[in-house]
Amino acid sequence: MNKPFAKRLTESRGRQGLWILPLLLLMAIAVVLSLRTGQFLTLQNLANLIAQAMPLVITAIGQMFVIVVGGLDLSVGSVISFTTAVLALDAPGYVLVPAVFVLAALIGATNGLVVTRLNVHPIIATLAMQYVVLGVTRILRPVSGGTVPDTVISSVAGSFLGLPMPVFWGAAVVLLAWKLLHGSRFGLHLFAIGGGIAAGTEDAARNFGVPTRRNIMLAYVACSCFAALAGVFLAGRIVSGDPNVGLLFELDAITAVAIGGTQLSGGIGSLHGTIVGALVLALMSNGMNLLNVSPFIQTAIKGGILLLVVGLQSRKKMGL
Repeated sequence: MNKPFAKRLTESRGRQGLWILPLLLLMAIAVVLSLRTGQFLTLQNLANLIAQAMPLVITAIGQMFVIVVGGLDLSVGSVISFTTAVLALDAPGYVLVPAVFVLAALIGATNGLVVTRLNVHPIIATLAMQYVVLGVTRILRPVSGGTVPDTVISSVAGSFLGLPMPVFWGAAVVLLAWKLLHGSRFGLHLFAIGGGIAAGTEDAARNFGVPTRRNIMLAYVACSCFAALAGVFLAGRIVSGDPNVGLLFELDAITAVAIGGTQLSGGIGSLHGTIVGALVLALMSNGMNLLNVSPFIQTAIKGGILLLVVGLQSRKKMGL
């Protein structure tokens, strides 16, 4: 009954995790920014906020697939940059767009196989992949340049039915992720695998007939494909290839997932919590930009938030 406040605050609430507090934080930040700056509630800024938040929302959702099974993927930022570089190649859009998802799936499958078959720690495996993908990206596009297909640009820019195109991107991504995580056997298996790992019984799900290695590999495939989707969105916004556009996205994505109540030990989390966590970070970045806060200070703040959130979670379960 007399548990420390921090422990009670971060204690799991079923499989969904604790996400109400991040939602309240999101609302509080919105209120503060609306009072501090008159630019925050303008239609132009809100449209920019949605467009700025979408790549992080997409990437964080993909990262959640891996974190739910007790892993991490540090290669998502390089996959985003790689996607923009491939889309800026001199080839038709109907060739380039499918190609980036095939390549992303191969990257994710490689990560999954290294983790499950070679028993390499996810941080080491995906960090190595980050360097490999980043190297290939800089070979394809050493500096920003090129032009992405018109179909990619038109899918991101402009509006439809009076709503910005990023709104439809968000709706489609959320529906797809909800179906995979909460409306399919695949998602159920991911939570079962992660729950066993968090409890220290890694073979629990396998003993009930769940193909753990295959599902963990597919989680990494999903994570990379969502990162590629975020890369397509960013390519449509910047209309060119950029080897640096995905820099530090892995940090932001992990932070967003953790803020949203997903346990980094695995087994506990929710899609809506991850979305709220991503929106909290996006809103903070937008507000700090409006208040002319240095981008270097913003990065330091995000690192501090990640450290705080991880510190409040159960470090013993995470093996930290």
